[in-house]
Amino acid sequence: MPCNSKKRMPALWLIVFTLAGSPAIGQSLGKTKITVRLNDVQQTIHSFGASDCWTTKYVGNWSNVSKKDQIADWLFSMDTLPDGSPKGIGLSLWRFNIGAGSYEQGAASDIPDEWRREECFLQPDGSYNWKKQQGAQWFLQAAKQRGVRYTLGFSIAPPVFMARNGKAYNGTAEPAMNILPGKMNAYAGFMAAVSDHFQFDYLSPVNEPQWNWGKDRISQEGTQATNEEIADLVKLLADSLSARRAKTQVVIGEAGQLDFLYGNNKDNRGDQIYQFFSPASANYIGNLPNTAHIISAHSYFTTCPDSQLVKVRRLVAAKIEEVDAKLESWQTEFGILGNICKLYNGGPKNTGIDYGFYVAKVLHHDLAIANVSSWQWWLAVNPYDYSDGLVYVNDPSGGMNVSKSKEDGIVLDSKQLWCFGNYARFIRPGMKRVNLGIEGLNDPLKAAATLMVSAYKDESSRKLVLVFVNPSSDQHAVQLTGIKRGLRLSNNVMNAYTTDAARNLKKSVVPVNKLVIPPRSVVTCTGSYQ
Repeated sequence: MPCNSKKRMPALWLIVFTLAGSPAIGQSLGKTKITVRLNDVQQTIHSFGASDCWTTKYVGNWSNVSKKDQIADWLFSMDTLPDGSPKGIGLSLWRFNIGAGSYEQGAASDIPDEWRREECFLQPDGSYNWKKQQGAQWFLQAAKQRGVRYTLGFSIAPPVFMARNGKAYNGTAEPAMNILPGKMNAYAGFMAAVSDHFQFDYLSPVNEPQWNWGKDRISQEGTQATNEEIADLVKLLADSLSARRAKTQVVIGEAGQLDFLYGNNKDNRGDQIYQFFSPASANYIGNLPNTAHIISAHSYFTTCPDSQLVKVRRLVAAKIEEVDAKLESWQTEFGILGNICKLYNGGPKNTGIDYGFYVAKVLHHDLAIANVSSWQWWLAVNPYDYSDGLVYVNDPSGGMNVSKSKEDGIVLDSKQLWCFGNYARFIRPGMKRVNLGIEGLNDPLKAAATLMVSAYKDESSRKLVLVFVNPSSDQHAVQLTGIKRGLRLSNNVMNAYTTDAARNLKKSVVPVNKLVIPPRSVVTCTGSYQ
């Protein structure tokens, strides 16, 4: 696996596996050794998350609590089924959309889809109505009840009565925030008040500031912003949160694409690693109170072809190493959008295993090459005929009709959900990714089509997690070779959780020397090391 240029400790403890392609199910791949270097530590994992955007306003208000509980269990639960398989994917972070008030405007908001309009807690008279966004609040509480570790509030536009055009979207092509002169401090105070009320762990104040949300793409709330405006807003937020003695930490970035982190600085909305975290930058915010030492971005439109997938993520890691090696990076929004290499399309909806493989592939590269410490999904619950959801709601008749799904519907899962779960359910907050040596597959371009592997350890419980993504038609026998000195897996067995066309994190217990990664599958193996 690729590693960044940080100084590494010697690999004192090794676990070595051999992989052999099965000639009965494809060409023989020979034997390949995989060495898990437990002391060669990469990033510490923070969380895996998803957002409540737009749909929870209706679904969270359904009268059928059992259906809502099913959605919440799939997303948040760490419980197990009678056979030992997971009940849900155990997300460790939940994103709550802080609305700007387009919902109250109705059709006058100019946002045609009412599912994409959102309420606002702040009223024009300066008072707060904490009964707004009740559906979203139901899911926020459901997440907390099921043990989700972190919550994050995110705002994508100022309240409409603070906006220059009185709307929740940009009205011009000018690359500037849609906010009235003199209202930036009030906007910061609004976000601080909401974050303090809900006790969010994190606050993301700007989302995809590079995109123009007005003119021909009035489809949701959103605003552009320059790096200067973002830095000014964060400084005001730091003051407001600090004055409240709030626990909330600001997470900056949410760039529309990863390449805005290291370049692409047209209109001063890119190069954000340097802009925000280099002390030499006029927009430096790295020393502010209540401001996390984290840069965030979205993985959209940088995943195809494989050479681009690898190159962009290497450049992100290299830029962080250059500017501030201690800076964390988060991938904070991803879903299947558009026509991707003529292989995957946002619409019509596809929830099959090929789309699950694509999600796992992006996850693998974001974790193992870009070294992100948190990875977050876009639409947790989706009523649309589109492929960017984890859980889907059809209308009560079984069709996909969003207008008929407001009060009730049929709840469905997806392979996107369960393949994400191969990571989220088992790689828990505080675990550390450890480096690998993979004979014959150290080239990530070859691995992307053959077998992708990453490894994680929990030092306190001495737990080892290996995630295998096998998009090929070859099965791989994974065997532990004997090492006279080194760590051993307790009882020489591992739990294997398999997701493929027929299974969703299906559990099996396998002797280490008989581990098999089936063709076209994502498999997570867990064990305790001594």
